[in-house]
Amino acid sequence: MTSHALPSYLNPDDLGPWGQYLQQIDRVTPHLGSLSRWVETLKRPKRILTVDVPIERDDGSIAHFEGYRVQHNMSRGPGKGGVRFHQDVTLSEVMALSAWMTVKNAAVNVPYGGAKGGIRVDPKTLSRGELQRLTRRYTSEISLIIGPTKDIPAPDVNTNEQVMAWMMDSYAMIEGNLSTGVVTGKPISLGGSLGRREATGRGVFVVGREAAAKRGVAIAGARVAVQGFGNVGGVAATMFAEAGAKIVAVQDHTGTVVHPAGLDVALLHKHVAEAGGVKGFPGAEAFMDRDAFWDIESDILIPAALEQQITAENAPRIRTKIMLEGANGPTTPEADDILNDKDILIVPDVLANAGGVTVSYFEWVQDFSSFFWSEEEINARLTRIMQDAFGAVWDVAQDKKVSLRTATFILACTRVLQAREVRGLYP
Repeated sequence: MTSHALPSYLNPDDLGPWGQYLQQIDRVTPHLGSLSRWVETLKRPKRILTVDVPIERDDGSIAHFEGYRVQHNMSRGPGKGGVRFHQDVTLSEVMALSAWMTVKNAAVNVPYGGAKGGIRVDPKTLSRGELQRLTRRYTSEISLIIGPTKDIPAPDVNTNEQVMAWMMDSYAMIEGNLSTGVVTGKPISLGGSLGRREATGRGVFVVGREAAAKRGVAIAGARVAVQGFGNVGGVAATMFAEAGAKIVAVQDHTGTVVHPAGLDVALLHKHVAEAGGVKGFPGAEAFMDRDAFWDIESDILIPAALEQQITAENAPRIRTKIMLEGANGPTTPEADDILNDKDILIVPDVLANAGGVTVSYFEWVQDFSSFFWSEEEINARLTRIMQDAFGAVWDVAQDKKVSLRTATFILACTRVLQAREVRGLYP
């Protein structure tokens, strides 16, 4: 990897996900032409806020949690990105996720910059009351840098509509007025958008359909394997199944279920709602250990769990035609090269899972105008934006003879750096 001037707060021997992002920027730099003089802008987050989040536990004790909000680049508009609650959250991870949001927003050409937030906590260890206190305290700590025209949080791993409602209410109490546009992914009753919950999975399906057409893979009868059966993987699996595909394998944190003739996705959703995971699903033919999932042959593979799942170790075993990255950063650069050498078409995270932020943008626009669209209108607009973005990326990839990931970065980084250049430096 190219040597970088690293900030003092990162460990140069273990850069984590941020190192993965830096490698991606190195790969795109030769394609940026005169804009490459601004490329260091992309290697330095604009603002990093680290906060202590103390709460009173139900037993009266005081617990402290580590929280972050990172604003990577805001040349094209206010920051936009989710908040995750996870015990393994690190600054490197939140930095990388914020940077991928910059690229993602520019790739689909919505007027946002990239941001991300997180708290280092296992929410399963908290009661509902403790979770609410944690959310409200975190919101108060980051309130000085968020706002409907500054930085707009959204749900991510282990956060949901309820968490967004608490964040919105906390911000309203601090500001003294209700501003529904401060977060997206809210309940419909508080200015949320129809179609938002399914948007990321729907976007994965839309670009998957486009990629399949380019590769000559018929969706009807296609074998689809999905890692992660939450808001992204679960919705994508449902949509592929409805289009006639066979969902041959699903893996989540509880286990892996396999059925070559196709799992009944509706029954699997019901089982997950009752059992908390796919493990023990009676409609499966086989159950496997975690690592064996990567040996399952498919036509379409959808990693929709966490980052860095596909590595140089397991990539050689993957047998698929198309990979749709529903998760953020699921493939390391080394694995990326291996899969590209195997002629597997990878639709990268910064394009494949951009449906969520696209409908978040719709929600934000609706909140400002206080005029709400039908779900049919939202889905139609989402489909058009995702199709147009895929087509533009595909054309760049063909023209430059690069992967779809590099093509997405070329398109997005050009838009970001053009904005940076024309705005200039202040003062």
